[in-house]
Amino acid sequence: MVVGAGIAGIQASLDLADSGYLVYLVEKNSAIGGVMAQLDKTFPTNDCSMCIISPKLVECGRHLNIDLLPLTEILDVSGEPGNFKVKVLQKPRYVDMSKCTACGECSKVCPIDAANRFDEELRDRKAAYKLYPQAMPSAYAIEKRGTAPCKATCPAHVSVQGYIALINQGKYREALELFKEATPSPHLRPCVPSPL
Repeated sequence: MVVGAGIAGIQASLDLADSGYLVYLVEKNSAIGGVMAQLDKTFPTNDCSMCIISPKLVECGRHLNIDLLPLTEILDVSGEPGNFKVKVLQKPRYVDMSKCTACGECSKVCPIDAANRFDEELRDRKAAYKLYPQAMPSAYAIEKRGTAPCKATCPAHVSVQGYIALINQGKYREALELFKEATPSPHLRPCVPSPL
């Protein structure tokens, strides 16, 4: 296990993986790259930092002996040198990485603005985001904090995602029953149109 996927963690993972070891690369952000991905130029050669790190990002993302664990934090380390046990917490990405093509459509329609920590909060980004354009894994993530915006704006405070998902599947009766279950008071029900 390599903890931290900055340039040093990426290179250590590649060296270990090329030597035949299976590597778990743990990173707290949604993508690897660390601080070097935030830089424009590097000292003393004034080279573009992305020109240096991009090939390593791609190689790390494609290497068969490297398992990337983005959005992961270490909770506990026990054991002794040579025999450690590590307990980790991998936070949900809320985006299916096998289906995400990184097209950015989710970010275009996302109604929520959040501070862009990657840009040191100099500008905002959407809650559906990709850490930076060349990010590896090349998939979007959704940052959730507090109540979902649809639930927060609903006068009945109903989480309507399940209702909408059932309607999209053509399960109208089940959708209506789900909504009735969440809102026992009949005077609140007219705020969501009946699918029947």
